[in-house]
Amino acid sequence: MGQKVNPKGLRLGVIYNWNSRWYFSSKKQYRESLTADLKIRKTLMQKLAFASVTQIDIERAINKITLIIYSVKPGMIIGRGGKGLEEIKKYIAVYLKAVEKGKELKLDIKIEPVKKPYLSAYYVAQSVAEKLVRGFPHRSLVHNSMNRVIEAGGKGVKIQLGGRINGAEISRREKYFQGTIPTSTIREDVDFAVYPALTRSGYIGVKVWLCK
Repeated sequence: MGQKVNPKGLRLGVIYNWNSRWYFSSKKQYRESLTADLKIRKTLMQKLAFASVTQIDIERAINKITLIIYSVKPGMIIGRGGKGLEEIKKYIAVYLKAVEKGKELKLDIKIEPVKKPYLSAYYVAQSVAEKLVRGFPHRSLVHNSMNRVIEAGGKGVKIQLGGRINGAEISRREKYFQGTIPTSTIREDVDFAVYPALTRSGYIGVKVWLCK
């Protein structure tokens, strides 16, 4: 069971809350809002990768949209005198006008700091992937990341790499463990993330399970 189910999906509504929080009765509205949320989240994750954004929550009311951006470096998003925040607001406002035709929507953006980045599976996966792209040796890199998770107060961590590791001819999977990760225990706070690393020899997938 722990191998097949997404650990965050399994715990939705028990430990974790939904990343998109709104309700629409019509199927058309639901479909359009979901597509818009996915596009906003994907674009902002790429655009704000320099600030190590780990999660974006979207809340919708009748005439208001609230974006909650969780970042390791919030100052880099806000910018000098809030300039960076204004740029993001402009970009999203233009996109929403194209999607929500004829609707006047109020946009609110909140930036939340991530106090312990090494207790976020997405941040760990992203940092491992970025260093793999830069050619760091994978074993020492993974062990170093796992040690940092345990030092930050994590109960356990599992990291899996899949692909042409070290530029090998045949792709393979390697798993590394430290501590305990009870994947089937729903009351345990297990965070999960996937991040691709595009190296010179092809993609290496990085998966991280993190028990807080």
